[in-house]
Amino acid sequence: MNITFRQLRLFLALADTGSVSAAARVLHVTQPTASMQLKEITEAVGLPLYEVVSRKVYLTEMGHELARSARAIVSEWENFEQQADGLKGFTRGKLKVAVVSTAKYFIPRLLGTFCAKYPDLDISLEVLNRDGVVKRLEENLDDLYIMSQPPLNLDIEDEIFMPNPLVLVAPKNSPMAKKKLIDIASLKDEQFIFREKGSGTRMAIDAHFKKLKFKPDVRLELGSNEAIKEAVIGGLGLAVLSKYSLSEASTQNEVAILKCADFPIETSWHIVRPKGKKLSPIASIFKKHLSDQAKAWR
Repeated sequence: MNITFRQLRLFLALADTGSVSAAARVLHVTQPTASMQLKEITEAVGLPLYEVVSRKVYLTEMGHELARSARAIVSEWENFEQQADGLKGFTRGKLKVAVVSTAKYFIPRLLGTFCAKYPDLDISLEVLNRDGVVKRLEENLDDLYIMSQPPLNLDIEDEIFMPNPLVLVAPKNSPMAKKKLIDIASLKDEQFIFREKGSGTRMAIDAHFKKLKFKPDVRLELGSNEAIKEAVIGGLGLAVLSKYSLSEASTQNEVAILKCADFPIETSWHIVRPKGKKLSPIASIFKKHLSDQAKAWR
């Protein structure tokens, strides 16, 4: 089987973009050239690798296998390039990180300080809901994954690097905001606004209330922290949010963190990767950077 490294990159671009024309743009070739190269790859394998339906590319089972193999080969080569550059005194390369949406409140700052040290890096940051990050983890699309509730059904390496306290919040003008301490029983007549089921925050909230044998009256389920904060400000109910999602301005002027005997819910931020995944030099440096910066924040 004779497939060149450049052809593997092209097929990987096809798998990632779902379009021959988009893959051609990634590799800086014309669409006819890309189509010809993809045909040669298919002929070399001797089995169908993809089909086009309504102008969108869908990989076959063998196509997915080839994409996985191509991704592993390209990753190994990029690791080698980074190691070679390191010996020459260069620090450059690619870093791909996927994070759950709540992590967007602090990860960009950590990336910013990292980029200040290593300005020649090419960094990709994917911000998704938990299901989206887990899917990328399953497909091994990134170097590192940041989440608060790692999946239990996948074989992963998991390192806690920072606490993620979940706090109970109410409108700033709420009578409860003036109380020195409230207990969970006093919340039985309150309505709550929660993240959607399946999010890491929601999983932690459900487990916490189940442990307390408290059944909250859920008025709304919303898919973003910003929408939840606006709903709280609008007086629609109480919410439980990561402390990192609350800016100093919002806690001073718009919402209050309630002093409740059973809060905050103590969860953590995790750095996750597939079990046995060999980190690139840049990814290893960034992982250490996350841990070092997190210690300074505590």
